[in-house]
Amino acid sequence: MQREVMFAGFGGQGILFSAKILAEAAMEEGYEVVWIPSYGPEMRGGTAYCMVVISDKPIASPIVGNPLHLVAMNRPSLEKFAPVVKPGGVIMINSSLIQIDSGRKDVDEIKVAVSDIAKDIGSMKAANIVALGAFVARSKIVDFEILKKCVKAEFSSKEKLIPLNMQALESGRLAALNQ
Repeated sequence: MQREVMFAGFGGQGILFSAKILAEAAMEEGYEVVWIPSYGPEMRGGTAYCMVVISDKPIASPIVGNPLHLVAMNRPSLEKFAPVVKPGGVIMINSSLIQIDSGRKDVDEIKVAVSDIAKDIGSMKAANIVALGAFVARSKIVDFEILKKCVKAEFSSKEKLIPLNMQALESGRLAALNQ
């Protein structure tokens, strides 16, 4: 089974980084994985995005027109990409910055104030990890314990950041489970 996740937001929100961690967790589970970042003018304050394709079979084409899931960190990203998400997918909305819903009744929509949560735990830079925790908890696309292991590995060269990011991941998970 193939599943596609689009991470989208403003350049600088850690979109590519959180997508990379998800891709690493999927590889740890033994899945075939493609990670495709968007480079270009989108990275200069516009809508930046990254696609992660996860499959239990070889991936024939990394090009995805309609992802199954969307993690939207800002309103322009939600407005641009929510219409192309496949029915039955998950749309995770950063409700700190997005005051509207996706307008979709055929998806599992989750609203988490990821920016506010990140600020409350001590760093706005952790908003992408809060969002990742919420998305994975809701979608169950990878095992949460493996995700935690990958986050720890990603920050192993900056060990002082591990506790903050573990808290961000857990805060996102709890926010998703409480909806």
